[in-house]
Formats: sequence, structure tokens, C-alpha cells
Amino acid sequence: MKIVAIMIPFLFGLFGSNAPIDPAVKDANSVHEFEVKTITGKEVSLSEYKGKVLLIVNTASKCGYTPQYEGLQALYEAYQDQGFEVLGFPSGSFKQELSTDEDIAEFCDTQYSVSFPMFSKVDVRGNEQHPLFGFLTGEHDKESMGNVKWNFEKFLVSKDGELVKRYRSRTKPMDKELVALLESELAKE
Repeated sequence: MKIVAIMIPFLFGLFGSNAPIDPAVKDANSVHEFEVKTITGKEVSLSEYKGKVLLIVNTASKCGYTPQYEGLQALYEAYQDQGFEVLGFPSGSFKQELSTDEDIAEFCDTQYSVSFPMFSKVDVRGNEQHPLFGFLTGEHDKESMGNVKWNFEKFLVSKDGELVKRYRSRTKPMDKELVALLESELAKE
């Protein structure tokens, strides 16, 4: 019984977050309320994306899902002119990302010709979780999928900044259901 009592805090520390809920996350009603840093170091507000449908993705350069950059770029090119943006957030949470933003930017450019907005490397889970991902995985996640489990999870966000649907890593960017829901969101006023 002592072993179980000792292991419970360890397991919660490893698989959950013991971090207090950030008030900015708790009080937020939309992704548009968050500030982020671009991969080149410029601070921007996601309010710049009001009126656009977003696909927010936690990315990694050394993952089995890394080839999804191709599908993300294709999706971006197909729908960008209709008010759609892919927002890539490199994450070191799973130890499969390059060490610097400069290296990540070069990798994305040379290996996948990524032209959609990329942001500075962030943690998507744990005590250092970026507030944006706290919002996306918190009470606004209607399906209660909990913590980000791996790289290339996708968060489809409406024009008004609300989470519409979340997709796990296995869902490819050009998945029929994802594309149909994206098109439905683009059609809304």
C-alpha cells in the first residue's frame, strides 16, 4: 500500500499538470485573447486573426508525424484565400523538436517549404504549458480530450476564436471530416 501512496504523486506529475490554472486561461473566452511570439521573435496578438478560421497545430521536426507538414501546407494553400490560416507551434514537450527557433524555421523552409505562420517553440503540456494550449485543452475543449498527448494534434478554431473541434495526431490534415468541418466554418458569416 505504501508503494501506491508514493507512486500516485509521481504519476500525476508525469501525466498531468500540477500547475495552478493561469488566470489568463481561466478568464479567456477566445484564442484571440492570447499573445504569442512568432518564430522570428515578434510578439503578436492572436486577435490579428479575428474573422479567420484557424487550425492550430503543435509541431515537431523529428517525429514520425513530421511529414504532416506537407498536408498542412497543402491545406493552407487550398483555403488561405478563403480566410483560413494554419498556425504552427513547435513544441519541445515530447523531446522531438530542434533546439532553436532558427533551426526549426530553416528545417520547415528547406524540408517542407512551409509558408504558413510559425511561432516560437512552446510547451503544450505540463508546468510550463503555454497559456494558449491551456485554453485549448481546458474547459473550452468540449470533447474533454485532456492534455496534448503527442505532436501534431490539431485544433480547429472558428472565426470568433472558439474551439470547434480537436483532432489527435493520427488525423491527417487533409482528412475528409476535418476538411468538411473547415469548409463549413469558412461558409459561416
